[in-house]
Amino acid sequence: MLNNLKYFIFLFIPGSFGFSDAAEKWQLGFQDPATPIMEGIINLHHDLMYFICVIFIFVSWMLIRTLWHFENTQNSIPSSLVHGTLIEVIWTITPACILLIIAIPSFSLLYAMDEIISPAITIKTLGHQWYWSYEYSDYLNTEGESIAYDSYMVPEEDLNAGQLRLLEVDSRMVVPINTHIRVIVSAADVLHSWAIPSLGIKCDAVPGRLNQTSLFIKREGIYYGQCSEICGINHGFMPIVVEAVKLPNYIAWISNKLNE
Repeated sequence: MLNNLKYFIFLFIPGSFGFSDAAEKWQLGFQDPATPIMEGIINLHHDLMYFICVIFIFVSWMLIRTLWHFENTQNSIPSSLVHGTLIEVIWTITPACILLIIAIPSFSLLYAMDEIISPAITIKTLGHQWYWSYEYSDYLNTEGESIAYDSYMVPEEDLNAGQLRLLEVDSRMVVPINTHIRVIVSAADVLHSWAIPSLGIKCDAVPGRLNQTSLFIKREGIYYGQCSEICGINHGFMPIVVEAVKLPNYIAWISNKLNE
């Protein structure tokens, strides 16, 4: 009885046992958002789906009604109507108004995605064939060197119980929550793409070019992503893992890295 109750809660109360920050089997929707940007993306998607469903139902109804009423057995005498000014004005102005309604939140979201708000931390992400490397240039040790390390996928035979196949790495990118973070993305060899669905980020890594994006993670968690640009034979084996922790834990992690 208790197991059945847990299953019921899991089905009908989303997030009751934790957030979905990695892809699930047969998943159709978005992963749970962890940043304001991803929340905006999901809200925009839901708003667009409303218009899409209404337009789909209306157009389908018009087509079915037309096929039914203007079929040869229903109406043997063809209509002589070839032009209607009123209907053409309506079907021109209505879509234009819908596009304007959609454009306002779209432009607002695009602006928010490109805006970098006084970052407290800057992290450089470099794509390689086929792994990622991270550099925290804001922090220097006694020798004047910044924190830098490589992040490789954990092979399937080395996974522990509960770890995700093709998604776990040996060294995660650690960041604090509720902090404005700038991520600079580039590549050392070919095109890559640094993408984490729960954070609403997909930034191209282009050799010889620096792209930047921003992060503001609102909750603790481990967020999984993968390279989203076909970059070679091992494209599917260079995952991304971002671990968001509280500020004291982040400071302790930085201190340990500086003392290594």
